Amino acid sequence: MGKKKLLITGGAGFIGGNFVQYMIDKYTDYDVVNLDLLTYAGDLTKHTAIENKENYRFVQADIADREAVMSLFEEEKFDFAVHFAAESHVDRSIAEPAVFVRTNVMGTQVLLDASRKIGLTKFVHVSTDEVYGELDFDPTVFFTEETPLQPNSPYSASKAASDLLVRAYYETYGLPVNITRCSNNYGPYHFPEKLIPLTLSKVINEQKVPVYGDGKNIRDWLHVRDHCAAIDLVLHEGISGEVYNVGGHNERTNLEVVKTIIQALGKSEDLIEFVADRLGHDKRYAIDPTKLETLGWKPAYTFETGIAQTIQWYTDNAQWWGHILSSEYRK
Repeated sequence: MGKKKLLITGGAGFIGGNFVQYMIDKYTDYDVVNLDLLTYAGDLTKHTAIENKENYRFVQADIADREAVMSLFEEEKFDFAVHFAAESHVDRSIAEPAVFVRTNVMGTQVLLDASRKIGLTKFVHVSTDEVYGELDFDPTVFFTEETPLQPNSPYSASKAASDLLVRAYYETYGLPVNITRCSNNYGPYHFPEKLIPLTLSKVINEQKVPVYGDGKNIRDWLHVRDHCAAIDLVLHEGISGEVYNVGGHNERTNLEVVKTIIQALGKSEDLIEFVADRLGHDKRYAIDPTKLETLGWKPAYTFETGIAQTIQWYTDNAQWWGHILSSEYRK
């Protein structure tokens, strides 16, 4: 048997980048191709330890470029594809919705067409709990795979649209697919525009930390390595056509997260600066991962252990996020 060929789109990003490393470390019998456009959020310095490995290759291309994607699929004849590549920052989607539709919807459709053409064994589409909309503050209510899709931002609407395309390619063409929908991720190599890495970089530099509104919006936090393990399981054991929610049961208000980081670094809460709330800011996200747990997944991290490790990582790797903030990585 020859090596299996795995395409990972968006492997220069945060979650995709961690997944590239996870798969390279775990499976020596997989040839991994990392396809990424290297937009502002893409960074390859995280892969210096693996970039010369025989079973790893990087390809710079746009997933919405039909000719480039079709050519790559014809050349490589992939067995599997795990699709992370997406515009994902809600604030940017509010300012420029068209960019999100092009990448997240049209790009996904191009990948699905290419997958159909070569007869891919499994296509895993990595989505978000934000497609479900928002929950109120009732702690007994969670998103399940049956929760209706009610996206509230251009970002989540574009992800919901891509989810529906993936489902349609299964129902119409019989393409073997799974969709995963995760809660908020955190961990190493997180681009410093998102809450946890932004807070860390600000607190370490003793700068004001912006908190939207009253800071009471609740998110369910999932360590990126737990997410990688979940996707690995769905890729190999997931029932075709099924959706799997991935969540950590680690609900915290945004203000609690910020205060946890400030306290851990021994700084003053005077650094907190409340700013005007984000447009259409969802109140609460929380996932019921029971379906995935019956498949055999359990998170290895509690929020306490995970956030402590993440704070330590950002403290030890100030050079990495420093060159991101200075845009050195773009050069």
